[in-house]
Amino acid sequence: MKRIAKIVCFTVMILMVAPMNASAGAKGKRNAHFDWNPVINAIIEVESEGNPRAVSGKSCGILQITPILVKECNRILELRKSDKRYTMDDRYSVQKSKEMFLLFQSFYNPKNDVELAIRSWNGGMNYTVKGTQRYFEKVMSKMK
Repeated sequence: MKRIAKIVCFTVMILMVAPMNASAGAKGKRNAHFDWNPVINAIIEVESEGNPRAVSGKSCGILQITPILVKECNRILELRKSDKRYTMDDRYSVQKSKEMFLLFQSFYNPKNDVELAIRSWNGGMNYTVKGTQRYFEKVMSKMK
């Protein structure tokens, strides 16, 4: 439980100090037609085995989305001058969970780096390779 609390606190700190325009310099380098479906489906299998009602601590839904991620997605939407906002209940929606994943990736992973996507989904943007290695291997094994 202490480890989870540290990870949550660490993730909050990172998200609070993240540059407001993290993807600004990468525009034009992003592949807008990248197919995230294999990655999303593998993460879903690892996180919830496809159960949209799955709950583990504060994480919910098929992608085990935390309240911190919902807040961060809403911050990104605000920065992008969008009126759309996500709620905590949206974590139980398969479609909205996938939208949040894609929004997060578009902001923090504009080059569509699959390894970055998997590791950051597990360990936040300041993940360590060592700390996310088992998770990365599990997700990669589901993609094969």
